[in-house]
Amino acid sequence: MAALLPAAALVLGAAPIARLDVGVDHMRSAKGLLRVCLTADPDNFPACVDDADAITRNVPASAHAMRFEGLPLGNYAVAVIHDENSNAKLDTFAGVPREGFGFSRNPVIRFGPPRFAAARFTVTSDANQQQITMRYIF
Repeated sequence: MAALLPAAALVLGAAPIARLDVGVDHMRSAKGLLRVCLTADPDNFPACVDDADAITRNVPASAHAMRFEGLPLGNYAVAVIHDENSNAKLDTFAGVPREGFGFSRNPVIRFGPPRFAAARFTVTSDANQQQITMRYIF
């Protein structure tokens, strides 16, 4: 019986986990890949390059939805690139994206990507959703 007490304490003290469903709409085509970054680190948004805890996915552009499971409750932001030519980067011309992009909460885009605070949402329960509208400049 004594051996069960530490295990029970771990279960009771475990951080709550949640699920996030992300939908993507207004895609220009089903060519290429969607490159997705989910992060809780404001300093690594939107690229997630130096964030060891970021979740990145590459899914076919025809997949308009994805699910992230086992997330701790907290603040997150999502960035999506529609890599139409599957070259593993966001193609630009004079710094302006030539491929589609989108962010959680669909913030207003001015010059450059939005700050983490503009795309931030809070995962507070078991089932959470974000619907991202893709944007194309060219």
